[in-house]
Amino acid sequence: MPAMSVFVRSWAAALCWAAGSGLGAQTLPAAGPYPAVPPATRTYCNPIDIGYRYNFEQLNQGISYRSGADPVIVLHKGLYYLFVTISNGYWVSPDLRQWRFVTPSMWPMEDICAPAVMSVRDTLYLLQSTFSQRPILASTAPETGKLFFYNRWLPYMPDPGRYDPAFTPGPWDPAFYHDPDTDRWYLYWGSSNVYPLFGAELDKSRRLAYKDVKDVKRLFTLDPKNHGWERFGQDHRDTIRPFMEGAWMTKHNGQYYMQYGGPGTEYNVYANGTYVGPTPLGPFTYAPNNPISYRPGGFMMGAGHGNTFQDKAGNYWNTGTAWVATNWGMERRLVMYPTDFDADGLMYADTRFGDWPHYLPTAPRKKPGAEFTGWMLLSYKKPVTATSTLDTFATAAITDEKVRRFWVAAKNEPGQGVSIDLQHPCQVRAVQVNFTDYKNNIYSSFDSTVVTQYVLEHSADGKSWQTLADLSQERTDRANAYHELPAPVQARYVRYRHVHSKSRHLAIADIRVFGQGPGAAPATPKGFTARRDTDTRNAFFSWKPVQGAVGYNIRWGTAPGKLYQTYQVWADHPTTLELRALNVGVPYYAAIEAFNEAGVSALGPVLPVR
Repeated sequence: MPAMSVFVRSWAAALCWAAGSGLGAQTLPAAGPYPAVPPATRTYCNPIDIGYRYNFEQLNQGISYRSGADPVIVLHKGLYYLFVTISNGYWVSPDLRQWRFVTPSMWPMEDICAPAVMSVRDTLYLLQSTFSQRPILASTAPETGKLFFYNRWLPYMPDPGRYDPAFTPGPWDPAFYHDPDTDRWYLYWGSSNVYPLFGAELDKSRRLAYKDVKDVKRLFTLDPKNHGWERFGQDHRDTIRPFMEGAWMTKHNGQYYMQYGGPGTEYNVYANGTYVGPTPLGPFTYAPNNPISYRPGGFMMGAGHGNTFQDKAGNYWNTGTAWVATNWGMERRLVMYPTDFDADGLMYADTRFGDWPHYLPTAPRKKPGAEFTGWMLLSYKKPVTATSTLDTFATAAITDEKVRRFWVAAKNEPGQGVSIDLQHPCQVRAVQVNFTDYKNNIYSSFDSTVVTQYVLEHSADGKSWQTLADLSQERTDRANAYHELPAPVQARYVRYRHVHSKSRHLAIADIRVFGQGPGAAPATPKGFTARRDTDTRNAFFSWKPVQGAVGYNIRWGTAPGKLYQTYQVWADHPTTLELRALNVGVPYYAAIEAFNEAGVSALGPVLPVR
């Protein structure tokens, strides 16, 4: 980490602070189109399918890649708005499935990192992360891109040049909050491995100035000695002082949930936690079931630094940032998980099968987990053939569920492609195509020729092919394109046939096929054991393998009926797991289930973790 890491969470924040992307002064084209999505689409699949913008932080190193992080989704006047770090604009959606990019009429001096966004009555408010004075922007018609200055400068800013324990430089990683019951306004911020999160009341009568800078509150900081999940590094194995960031406030049943992200975006364990208090400025109590959103295993790992919002039907969702890191540690994607509050007021996100297809509900959620479609992964480790392959980029990467391994075609030209043999006829319901930016030389996301065009086909015999999805005329760029089929099809083979991409190479990390395979769901694993370490932040699990299983879910929580957490393990990996995410002084319980292409086993006996 650079010397300034005592102030900011990461290289990405440091570089944003130092220079920004430099795009703000350019004349940009009008808002883009919606992607080609069938009107009957009812599902989505993480990572969120948007036109991720090309990231310019490594321009001087000749690295070009798509990325998105630190999402904020707000519902404003019947439409959803998505704001993302370094995107030079934002997205709008009527349904959380199809997202259209909006080019704003004005933008701050630098591109925005980790924005604060708030919808209050008829106005949307926007503030960038900053170490010096910057404006608050606003809009009463954000779908058009028309923004105006709500104020020219946030009226007070702590001095970033001094180490004062009463303040933090910023507000970096800010979050607005308006309490609808009191009509009072607040600002939260913090991104540091030294400073805590801060909160302050704002004065609406003075254009959201701080009400009294003397009343800026130090809220809380990370406590990795007692909270295992707050430790840094892959699977929480690094001893570096961890970073806290990503403030967000949610009010539910009269309680205030102060959300935060930690401990590091560059790892599989990036997560969201929460403290709960009786007022917007506390005092706050640590939630014993933390982290509230956590996905350390699977295809899209990591769930930290996002926000919590309600959809049009009143259902809660938690957004976050997932780890890619193919080109650089800060290469990331966006995820979104169904979220609930239990009878004891514990907030939790459902990340079980979190990067598989889920329904987008149009009515209030009837029960937790109802969004999971039950469409199983059919493509894991299945044989792949390609029209050509560059160097040693093996086709096996197409189906290995590892986002940092990828196949590259010998040439980026029409007709190149790959075919997946599912090895038996399956009922196919959806396909996701995940591209990789390999040695890319694209330095503008606003070039109208930066589009992704291809055709997906299916076959029963590998000889006669029919169309699954036709994007040969697509006018958007889709790094993680998701296709729900209008109706299920029987297929043994799925083929990708390339038409056009602007990138230097045709490179694909994974093509993921979902649906229903033949046979029955696997048996419940036997011999499950759960043992807590002498360091009670850690636990060890083991089980006997199940014949025909594709993978296992270790599910754990603070009570037998509160198994809110999931760690996904593939069946061709060892049947053991060390979990390093527990809280000291909190009792835990755990169970295991197996899954294959036909379904999910019954959950095994729930055991205390002792």
